[in-house]
Amino acid sequence: MPPITRTYVKTALVYLVLALMGGVFVTLRPVAQLVPWIAAFTPLYFHFFMVGWVTQLIMGIAYWMFPRKSKQQPRGSERLAWAAYWLLNLGLVLRLVAEPALTLTPLALWSWLLILSATLQWLGGACFVANTWPRVKEK
Repeated sequence: MPPITRTYVKTALVYLVLALMGGVFVTLRPVAQLVPWIAAFTPLYFHFFMVGWVTQLIMGIAYWMFPRKSKQQPRGSERLAWAAYWLLNLGLVLRLVAEPALTLTPLALWSWLLILSATLQWLGGACFVANTWPRVKEK
């Protein structure tokens, strides 16, 4: 298993735990009278689950298991694969800061950080597609 695949899978597992923990807090909030700002984490719960866990697990395994591109670069560009990983995760971390902050105090700064977060995640996805596309071919 390539190092980047192990990194994707381990990071995905961390996001799974964080998403499930966030889901517990969001669900318990009305019952346990938890602080109101926990409701601001509802979008993060879904994002951490779908992008952090599911998408990263798929990306890591796809990088490892998809057909070879060539003998020289069997998995495509390793630099592009790492760029996809870092862009996606930087976008998720920015979302962790911006999403609750925007819910609690609607400042323009938080809106711009959320836009930057989404853009970074999109760029990460685009890097993944650019690196994986040539590997999807007929025999």
